[in-house]
Amino acid sequence: MDALTIPVRRLDPDLPLPGYAHEGDAGADLVAREDALLPAGGGRALVPTGIAIAIPAGWAGFVQPRSGLALRHGVTVLNSPGLIDAGYRDELKVVLVNTDPTEDYRVHRGDRIAQLVLRPVATAAFEAVEELPDSHRGAGGFGSSGR
Repeated sequence: MDALTIPVRRLDPDLPLPGYAHEGDAGADLVAREDALLPAGGGRALVPTGIAIAIPAGWAGFVQPRSGLALRHGVTVLNSPGLIDAGYRDELKVVLVNTDPTEDYRVHRGDRIAQLVLRPVATAAFEAVEELPDSHRGAGGFGSSGR
């Protein structure tokens, strides 16, 4: 499969473009444009990345946590995955939250803070109906499949 070309506008020329740590990785690292303090116990911040991108129609970007930050520091993306629609052209910003109950976390300019995953997406035509077709699951909701 050929690589998808994503135009990137650098809002801060000193920061790197998104990049993959290893060949075959699905997520490209996003870095912090500014320092931020995430206080323990749920402190959060909107952290700019220094880039704006043009995702093509039929695709979307999903901003996801970095597993190392989550494991070692309890820092994650609050609205994970954050959705970037194809028409969005402003700076990418990441809502980070610190779930550690006791330790503050400081984000430093240039730190890798999240990953960007690009995926094709379908649009749907929603149609009002009186009844839905039957399915094996039916109306079973949360917890209906057992433990």
